[in-house]
Amino acid sequence: MSGGCFLGIDTSNYTTSVAVIAEDGGELANLKYPLPVKEGQRGLRQSDALFSHTVALPGAIEDAKSVIASHRILAVGVSTRPRNVEGSYMPCFLAGISAATALAAGAGVPLYRFSHQCGHIMAALYSSGSEELLSAPFYGAHVSGGTTELLRVEAEGAGFRCSCIGGTKDVNAGQLIDRVGVAMGLSFPCGPAMERLALSCEKKIPKRAPRLEDTYVNFSGAENLSLQLYKQTQDEKLTAAFLLSHIGEGLSRATRACMEKYGEAPIVFAGGVMSNSILKARLGKEFNAFFADPAHSADNAVGIAVLARKKHLNL
Repeated sequence: MSGGCFLGIDTSNYTTSVAVIAEDGGELANLKYPLPVKEGQRGLRQSDALFSHTVALPGAIEDAKSVIASHRILAVGVSTRPRNVEGSYMPCFLAGISAATALAAGAGVPLYRFSHQCGHIMAALYSSGSEELLSAPFYGAHVSGGTTELLRVEAEGAGFRCSCIGGTKDVNAGQLIDRVGVAMGLSFPCGPAMERLALSCEKKIPKRAPRLEDTYVNFSGAENLSLQLYKQTQDEKLTAAFLLSHIGEGLSRATRACMEKYGEAPIVFAGGVMSNSILKARLGKEFNAFFADPAHSADNAVGIAVLARKKHLNL
């Protein structure tokens, strides 16, 4: 045996994730298995996601076995709901709960439950080396296909107390990227392809500022604006560059509004959309910002495993 370890499981709507963190905090495994989405579709129904996770989890755990076999499992962590708010629920997390419960019972170790959002924030803190931020309240941005929220974050036990103070109340940033990308013939999820297209654009990008209401940005008109631009120009690169510039402007405006209203503080950007180099470059210049590295931006179970370690060791 090579010491103790902590197993994390996350079953978000689009990725089956298993991670293993060593007792000393080192990362031993970060395994991710995207769920299949049919060509031309923009997502999955919850029933399909739950079924796909149920199919994928045995293989994912089998792949982690070589790491687990050389360590003693001290505890298992699992994401059980999207956010730490009353009524937050998605059926896809039931697959992870079932697997984690069985594994913890079989190993005779504690099972710790966290929200998917807390896992994202912890993964960003862990991978950016900014865990010192936990000593005081800070801002968090969770930007993905299912969420675009600006949060006030405070450490609470091994997890976080997250209060939503801004973001968007209509279309999420990742959802918008996928809608426009699929309409242009790209495969879901469209984020990486849209980033490559935007980075190769050499034309002047049209400017159209998104509307801001208090600390919330409205992205609902951006889909029509982007598709109108594509219809007029048939230029995928220009359309992608316009859309990402528009999203960057919206996130910047909402973040600035939050800081003007609630005070300056560091901000941690998490979620799959924040692996985008264009958005990171812009927001990193404007704010005291920390970002998860790409391997820990998109859905993963590393943050859940780290939180399990913190809770078990009372860190």
